[in-house]
Amino acid sequence: MSYVVLARKYRPRSFEDMVGQDHVVRALTHALEQQRLHHAYLFTGTRGIGKTTVSRILAKSLNCQGADGQGGITARPCGVCSACREIDADRYIDYIELDAASNRSIDEIRELIERAAYKPSVGRFKVFMIDEAHQLTKDAFNALLKTLEEPPEYLKFVLATTDPEKMLPTVLSRCLQFNLRPMAPPTVAEYLERVLAAEAIPAEPGALRLLSRAARGSMRDALSLTDQAIAYGGGRLEEAGVRAMLGSVDRRHAQRLVAALAGRDGRAVLDECEGLRRQGLSASATLEEMARLLQQMAVEQAVPGALDASDPDTEPARRLAPALAADETQLLYSICLQGRAELGLAPDEHAGLVMVLLRFLAFPPATAGGAGGASGGSAGSGGRGTGAAGPGAVAMSAGPVAAPPAAMPVPAPAPAPAPAPVAARPVPEPVPAPVPAPVAVPAPVAAALVSAAARLAQEAAEKARARAASRPPEPQDEDGPPPWMDEAPPVDALEPGETIIPASAEVASEPIELSVPAASAPAVSLRRTPLGDAWAEAVTALQQAGLVSALARELAMQAELVATDGERWTLRVERDSLRNAPLLDKLQAALRQLPGHAGRSLATEPGLAQDSPALRDAEAARQRQAEAEAAFRADPLVVAALQQFAGARIVPGTVRPH
Repeated sequence: MSYVVLARKYRPRSFEDMVGQDHVVRALTHALEQQRLHHAYLFTGTRGIGKTTVSRILAKSLNCQGADGQGGITARPCGVCSACREIDADRYIDYIELDAASNRSIDEIRELIERAAYKPSVGRFKVFMIDEAHQLTKDAFNALLKTLEEPPEYLKFVLATTDPEKMLPTVLSRCLQFNLRPMAPPTVAEYLERVLAAEAIPAEPGALRLLSRAARGSMRDALSLTDQAIAYGGGRLEEAGVRAMLGSVDRRHAQRLVAALAGRDGRAVLDECEGLRRQGLSASATLEEMARLLQQMAVEQAVPGALDASDPDTEPARRLAPALAADETQLLYSICLQGRAELGLAPDEHAGLVMVLLRFLAFPPATAGGAGGASGGSAGSGGRGTGAAGPGAVAMSAGPVAAPPAAMPVPAPAPAPAPAPVAARPVPEPVPAPVPAPVAVPAPVAAALVSAAARLAQEAAEKARARAASRPPEPQDEDGPPPWMDEAPPVDALEPGETIIPASAEVASEPIELSVPAASAPAVSLRRTPLGDAWAEAVTALQQAGLVSALARELAMQAELVATDGERWTLRVERDSLRNAPLLDKLQAALRQLPGHAGRSLATEPGLAQDSPALRDAEAARQRQAEAEAAFRADPLVVAALQQFAGARIVPGTVRPH
């Protein structure tokens, strides 16, 4: 006789054999005993937790004839009558299972509905079981709705799905829904122990714990992994063999990593990661085991003694719990969870593991007054001694932490705005306003100054608006200036050196001047060179041919040709992000497509470019802007308008060259 896998051999035959689904078993048992039967049932939950098994047991309960052939509907099917045996063997003519993953169209559903018109051949009820029902098409669902809502009295529907969110609401409303839950690892381990005892296969408790955790709540997965472990171990289940088969990481590795991180011992962290790499252990499994250990540590910190003392895996968590503050435990747990999702983005898995763990060392340790009472320590130190956090670091303590002084300019107090100022003519030669020298102030003081300045400016603006609202309207001459000339122009629209003078003496006896600093000159002035002419010509040809784009184009625009050695050209590039090999290779490949540059090679050096195509474009743009503004100011109509209207002015930035 051929071998039957454990998942099929030990499939529950009755509700009493079901484990981990007591809430579903209890509801169905009571319904069968009281003959309160619904016409449609929906079983939801992840794979391998018993949806199809419950459906078959329900079908047996509805059609069981009893050992003597006189039985009726029961919550405890006999298992020996023809109906029970044939349903277990999947050959009962009145129990039909339809896999919607491969039979999802409206044609299959129409065929099913046609079969529903005929009464059961041998049993009391016809039971239609549709597995993975969420994969039915919308048309198939709609075709099923009427029969699902009002089926014949001899017909029962059972739907099973792993994704109830994809089911139509009209279908869900017609079904009695039961959610089967993933099984806890202790429940799975206990069931595996019974199965292996029946199979007379010796198993170590540690091996069962590993299998039950790897199943992730699925009993079918647990039995399948057990079959694999039996074959791997040659008829025995040993912890070391199961760990090697699953690729699980020994908890001792996780303990050493957590201890090294708690001690801020960067060298120990790197050595342990290198050991994991040499042994070929998974980085993802390492972070998973660390997260499991940290979760138990957090439980011990929050509720001492709450961990299961009979579980040997909890002893390391109780021992390591005092090594980290509670907030640090939570931080490291979050880093491990997030790090697992980032491993696929790293250059390689173990480099990603190192970066994830070093991320924790980038945070300063908790101070003596912090949460958990953990003492501080500097990253990379062998112990947890006191250490100062660097600028910008996030303090991991609940108590106040003094921020380091930060050099920043003290914001000037905001001037009180005038209600109705009139813009005066700009002075011929604007003088930039003096810039106050930076003053080193603590970060909290600077923040308070900025907040106070903003508050004072807001209060002054509100008072000005209130005074303007209370002033009675004044009649104006028809030939006077338009009303919008009394409004103050925005400060950022004033020319350098232009002043705002209040129109009413009631507001202020002295003119209030708001000087706008002149636009700062460019940091780098253009110095044209013959090499710059050659490079600008090449870059223009590249752009016209459409050979460069994105960052390669930016590299070409920001670079300055500073040296030529035969076919080798050296470019000076200031930005580190542009000075990298892939971008340079892309630009070099594009350049070689131009006539006369087939053998050209490029190299870069750091430095400030003084004759780049970008600087030349900026210089040309400034020149065109200056010419446009000069032409506009010299226009006779503009000159006449400025002379006719005393308050007229040219708003800077509104003149654009063609």
